[in-house]
Amino acid sequence: MTQSFSGKIKDKLIAAKRKWAEDGRLLTGTADEKHENRLPPGQRLVKDWPVLDLGITPHISPDAFELSITGEVENPLILDFQALLDLPNVQAKNDIHCVTSWSRYDNHWHGVSALALADIVKPTKDATHVLFTAHDGYTTNVRIDQFLDDDVLIAHHWEGEPLTEEHGGPVRVVIPKLYFWKSTKWVREINFAKHDKPGFWEERGYHNNADPWTEERYG
Repeated sequence: MTQSFSGKIKDKLIAAKRKWAEDGRLLTGTADEKHENRLPPGQRLVKDWPVLDLGITPHISPDAFELSITGEVENPLILDFQALLDLPNVQAKNDIHCVTSWSRYDNHWHGVSALALADIVKPTKDATHVLFTAHDGYTTNVRIDQFLDDDVLIAHHWEGEPLTEEHGGPVRVVIPKLYFWKSTKWVREINFAKHDKPGFWEERGYHNNADPWTEERYG
């Protein structure tokens, strides 16, 4: 019963968001490429953190968590939760912007920087993109330079507390310069790839690049 209901929720959400892409919903045509304003065009500021997913929240305990780093790397790696915590950790503060039009300022994260992770696995010169897969089957993609930025994190804490399930815990990706659908919740694989591969929303009409400042909401 629950599984069937979740499936209906998922299908309804997907259909609604695909319609957004077809209609160009929320597009203002007022790009802010110079970042003259802190709030990207078409966004509204919120104080809470809205929960958005595909209608299904996977339950992954820290004890069962594993993160695989695969593909075009010299040192493929599988990390359990404790191994992730044992890596050099950093704290960061940034704004996040969701394609559904909300933004939240000054989020405090604790996790492993993408640069530190790359220093361990050592991507090869053939790697051009990074592909993410989540425990619920969700996928997305970014260019390797977008991932290897100094503000990108593999995060396990938010505002001083362990990341909750509804927000992608125990571990999620945080890529603050892009719309937040690129910041994969419940991440289980980070693949350094030779070629780009559009992910779940990109295949359904969303922009491959996802820059909030130029309103790259849809393809």
